[in-house]
Amino acid sequence: MKRTDYLVTDSPAIDQVGVEERISRFSKRSIKKESKMAALKMALSMVDLTTLEAKDTPGKVKQLCTKAMHPHSAYSDIPPVAAVCVYPNLVRVAKEALKGSKVKVAAVATAFPSGMSTRKVKLEETKWAVNEGADEIDMVISRGHFLASEYNFVFDEICAVKEACGQAHLKVILETGELSTLDNVRRASDLAMHAGADFIKTSTGKIQPAATLPVTLVMLEAIRDFYYETGKRIGMKPAGGIATSKLALNYLVVLRETLGNDWLNADMFRFGASALANDLLMQIVKEKEGVYQSIDYFSKD
Repeated sequence: MKRTDYLVTDSPAIDQVGVEERISRFSKRSIKKESKMAALKMALSMVDLTTLEAKDTPGKVKQLCTKAMHPHSAYSDIPPVAAVCVYPNLVRVAKEALKGSKVKVAAVATAFPSGMSTRKVKLEETKWAVNEGADEIDMVISRGHFLASEYNFVFDEICAVKEACGQAHLKVILETGELSTLDNVRRASDLAMHAGADFIKTSTGKIQPAATLPVTLVMLEAIRDFYYETGKRIGMKPAGGIATSKLALNYLVVLRETLGNDWLNADMFRFGASALANDLLMQIVKEKEGVYQSIDYFSKD
């Protein structure tokens, strides 16, 4: 889409009180016991198992990939996670380790997490990650330009990165903790989708607050409205701060109530997390065996 076809001022104003009231109602919903196991497995299958530290090594990434494919070796019915997310220089390692599996390789790019670089550098990094084998690119928007109301700059940059992705899917990180208001979250969501995002994502995980339920609801409603307008389904990825099964299931309730069953799969919804996987595994084992295993029985990633 050309940016002349889209006006950021078209984004609706957000009623923050109304959003918080809806989240309060959604958070009180309970999942019946017979459905809880299916929900826990679904949440695990939506995880982008992530390591984005300066001390990451090929060995750590290989270990993470093994866990991604086989989260709990004792139970064959526990699904693999959706993807492993790494820095571009470790994409080839992850791609080789995941060979033969359905687990995707996601790479952060565009000067993650700050986005403070030139467009040329951002596009070169994106192309490099894709050439190394990345199936998905997680880019960050230029928040300084967005907050300065330089929306055309942000729109054009997303378009350029989308083109550089080729066949790889593009997740656009809004870094909602720096956007200050729900109105800005909605405006950035609309802009990213019109510019070509395949997914919109809350956060890098490096800024607090990261993902929250109110922010996620606003982004899901933007996705719903975009679908009604264009017929195109856009995915959603809350990331950062989602560490417990209870919270993850709350997100699934909000997702189902807002977008319906068509989004209840790993192609359309992801959790950006690392600690969450272990908590989900603990809950799954508890449902199977009736007792909790110690956290020490699960690898710390």
